[in-house]
Amino acid sequence: MQPLTARQTQLLKALIDEYLSTAEPVGSLVLEKKYNLGVSPATIRNEMSTLTTMGYLKQPHTSAGRVPTPVAMKFYISQLMDEKAMSITDEVRAKENIRVAQTNVDRLMNEVTHLLSENTGSLAVASTEDGSIWSHGFSHVFESPEFLDHQVCQSVFSMIEEVNQLHELFFHRLTGLTPIEVLFGEELGYAFFEPVGIVASRFKANGREYALGVIGPFRLNYARVIPTVRYYGELMQNTLNNG
Repeated sequence: MQPLTARQTQLLKALIDEYLSTAEPVGSLVLEKKYNLGVSPATIRNEMSTLTTMGYLKQPHTSAGRVPTPVAMKFYISQLMDEKAMSITDEVRAKENIRVAQTNVDRLMNEVTHLLSENTGSLAVASTEDGSIWSHGFSHVFESPEFLDHQVCQSVFSMIEEVNQLHELFFHRLTGLTPIEVLFGEELGYAFFEPVGIVASRFKANGREYALGVIGPFRLNYARVIPTVRYYGELMQNTLNNG
């Protein structure tokens, strides 16, 4: 894909930051007023049109605004985003709670999904390759406007209930080649999953495959969610290996 210019990169970051904050398509006037881009609304519109042609933005329905595509979000996550690590207090609390629960795998997985949901404000799900599933935080789904569509909620909840679909997501779509992976509903091809974003970790411990992740809107707070999921994935892997 053609590389972005410095101005296009600056504009794309501003647009994504605004979209993550509002969940609404972003127009040129908003960007010109709220962000110090140093160019006119007309230039912003032209650049947005170019970014749309390049596959970084799309225009939903008849709105004059644009929203980022999965291509744009992956670029944002890998190149533009500053991760926000967990606080030392939260890390110490997590280690202590995991230590107490480590003697029993079921208790451990319940505790991990509870803590991950609490720390990310999202629905947390864990699974093993043989089909065991743990989840926590279903109420968080309803805090995002993207999930006001009952068909989106139904699809997400059904996937967690359907062992085969969750297994396909965690153990076929995830590669396990990196400590953390981000998947977008638009790329997965599941019905009514376009507004969904997933941050997950797949790993092996004691010869058994595990996966742990957060399921939420496409505009998840990736800066906070990614390091948190990574931390809990590594903590869980170490605990299982040393238990």
